[in-house]
Amino acid sequence: MTADDLFGRLDDDDYPAYTMGRAAEILGTTQGFLRAIGEARLITPLRSAGGHRRYSRYQLRVAARARELVDHGTPIEAACRIIILEDQLEEAQRLNAEYRRTAASGTPTTAA
Repeated sequence: MTADDLFGRLDDDDYPAYTMGRAAEILGTTQGFLRAIGEARLITPLRSAGGHRRYSRYQLRVAARARELVDHGTPIEAACRIIILEDQLEEAQRLNAEYRRTAASGTPTTAA
């Protein structure tokens, strides 16, 4: 792997660059919290060759949102469900906007 390959991956939001310990440290939470949101299927960390959990920057942002909700008194399972629903709503709104643009231009649409 070249240095360019490595730096390219570090810029990738989905590259699993962070160990569980480092992810917990960055978020100011515990490894148990990360395990809990994994068990709730909010995020699924990738596993290293040795079986260790590795987290991406995108997953850290999702975990930070979950922590914010939990810190405000939302049970962890409910916080995970809220985030999943927020993501689904955002995707539906994106698709709706895309369909509207396509309809306005008169171009036929295809389902995504």
